[in-house]
Formats: sequence, C-alpha cells, structure tokens
Amino acid sequence: MINGLLVDSSFYIDRLRQGRDPLHDLAALSEDWEILTCGVIMVEVCRGFREAKARDRFHEAFSTMIILPTTPKLWQKVMELAWHMDRQGKPMQVTDLTIAASALAVNACLLTKDSDFSRVPGLQILTDLPQ
Repeated sequence: MINGLLVDSSFYIDRLRQGRDPLHDLAALSEDWEILTCGVIMVEVCRGFREAKARDRFHEAFSTMIILPTTPKLWQKVMELAWHMDRQGKPMQVTDLTIAASALAVNACLLTKDSDFSRVPGLQILTDLPQ
C-alpha cells in the first residue's frame, strides 16, 4: 500500500490531551496519505471517552477509514513477532504486536507516540504528522 498511515491510539490520545482535534489534523493528510486503522486501535481510543457523544464521533470517523483486518495470516505474524521479540529480551504487549503486524502486513507507516514500537524490526515509524 502506497502512503498508508496506520495511526496508533497514542497519537489520538496525545492530541486530545493537548486540546487538539486529531481527526481535524488527519483530515489535512487525506490527499497524500491513506489513513488506516485496526480493531485494536479503535477499541483503545473509544474506550477512553467519558461521554458517548465523543466516542460515537470517533467511531463514525473510524468507519470512513480503511480498517485493516485481523486474519489468521495476521495472527501468525503476531505470533512470530512475539516469539522473536521475546527471544531478544524485548517483549511487547499482544495489542502492540497486533498493531505493528497490521502496519507491516500492508507496508504502512505507523504514526505513534509510543517508543516501544521502535523495537519492531522493519516497522516504519513516524512520531508526528508527515509534512
């Protein structure tokens, strides 16, 4: 996938804590980047809202993005990543491994504020919005 950008929950949460609208920021990229999400990211973001109205707004926005599927092939990649990372003494949460494997599966960049992802071999990472 060319210019695929999987946006991690840490980006959304960071922007919201700054009082900024991450959906507005991402909309500005839509001409140059295909904004992606996955089930884990949607759950991590939406579970944190206190009010249903805010949660529903983000759920609606996610439904307009390409939602990367968690297929048996993806779970195989997650298992392999977990096994290799554990053997290197760099264990990661299964949720983070699922996000990383999702990005790797479609050769997408991961936009994240979580430095743990830098340990995943071959994963393209952005720590802020691309210019």
